[in-house]
Amino acid sequence: MIDIGSNTVRLAVYQILESGAFRVIDQGRWPARLSQKLTAEGRLPLEAVAELGEVLRHFRRICRMHGADSIRAVATAAIRQAANRQQVLKTLYEETGLEIELLSGEDEARLGSAAMLRTMDVEDGFIVDIGGGSTEITLLRGREIVSSVSFPIGCVNTAARFGLNGGAVPAHVLEAITADIRDRLQREAWITRHPGLPLVGLGGTVRALAKLRQRNDEYPYTNLHGYEMTSQKIDTALAQLAQLPVDKRRKLPGLSKDRADVIVPGLAILVAVARACKSPRLVVCGAGLRDGLFYETCLPPDGTPTAHQVLEESIRNLTSLYPGAPGGHLNQVQRLALKLYDRLAPGAQIPAPWRRLLDAAARLFRIGAVIDFNDSADHTFYLLMHAHWNGLPHREMLLTAAIASYRGPNPLRRKLAPYRALLEEGDAETAAQLGSLLQLAAALDRSESQAITSLDVSVAKGSRLQLVAAASHPLPVERMEVDALAKEFKKCWGLAPALTVR
Repeated sequence: MIDIGSNTVRLAVYQILESGAFRVIDQGRWPARLSQKLTAEGRLPLEAVAELGEVLRHFRRICRMHGADSIRAVATAAIRQAANRQQVLKTLYEETGLEIELLSGEDEARLGSAAMLRTMDVEDGFIVDIGGGSTEITLLRGREIVSSVSFPIGCVNTAARFGLNGGAVPAHVLEAITADIRDRLQREAWITRHPGLPLVGLGGTVRALAKLRQRNDEYPYTNLHGYEMTSQKIDTALAQLAQLPVDKRRKLPGLSKDRADVIVPGLAILVAVARACKSPRLVVCGAGLRDGLFYETCLPPDGTPTAHQVLEESIRNLTSLYPGAPGGHLNQVQRLALKLYDRLAPGAQIPAPWRRLLDAAARLFRIGAVIDFNDSADHTFYLLMHAHWNGLPHREMLLTAAIASYRGPNPLRRKLAPYRALLEEGDAETAAQLGSLLQLAAALDRSESQAITSLDVSVAKGSRLQLVAAASHPLPVERMEVDALAKEFKKCWGLAPALTVR
């Protein structure tokens, strides 16, 4: 997938396995600044077209090296707005052999929304995608697109229109930019009629802001997808960056050097949109146009996926990419873990949302074995904290990884220590409880034969957790594993498990 954007040209090469699982295996980017290169007459000069053609040939060679079956290339606002756009597309086809689709603003909004809906569980909100030459805003209610609009303003052409030349941006210029954007937004009355909804941000400006905030706040998790910040922090970032000339912005830790000269106009657009929508917070979406293209081209869904389906698809994808255990064993452990949870969690006053985390952890707890069976728990934690998966906020992803990789309270504390800023009071203790419960569920299918057909769970006198199983064959290995876990399980639950077969 090649996205010829107004600021950056990007490539993503996807691999799709026979199982249907997929992953990105290569990426490329080139800071094109096409919007800046448009002449006063609105034409894209031949030298800019030739340079773009060379980049596209390079991207095509990368695709061929990976054996890509197909290449889909699209162009957005800069070429869409060029007076000689048809000649540009014709020349690029002759020089590269790529048929480039010219997307409308509505196409951009649709594809960006599709990427968000396939990778986040947001039910209601505004989606804003700030590019180099256009900005798309979409209203989402009940995970359905209600309204959308595309404005011909982006971080690059806004910088050009207001003569931002590398110095600090004076207050009166910043106010002129925001006033211009505010006037455009007011023409779409629906934008102001849903105050309080979150703003979901796509595009380079939003990602650059998120990287900067994470660095400044010493945020312990580098994943941008799902990162949240208040609208006030966006205002503060804009005010601070506008006071700095470009050469000083380039030295800021966390801010890409090729983004330094356009971050201020991009943030001015973001601030204006957040104010118009009266959104209290921004949620960063790491997926974007290329992802939307991929889903539309290769994995078309049957309708809009539900929030639950986003997580389910991610788990299915992860277990297909990292098959650390047979599916039958994972399903059995999941079933037994939830059975134990439903019996024990109410008495322990564990809040209902934790059930979802245990459900996910039970299907992911063995993925680390694909690296090496020894230390597989540590590999599982690493994979879940670094692999690309969706459907949970950062804190819940961390806790799912902690439950899935649980091997005792001390290893758990070591794993969670770098991420203290993400945790709430009592999280570590509850993660230990569910981690030990997952260990018990895995022990009940240690032979990986799914022998237990039904399980009765009861609390007996003497602080015993009585597990009475109906099974297709005797369970000597399972009984031994349960006995080995009994002491540690009792530390978490105050109950010592004992397995009998009826």
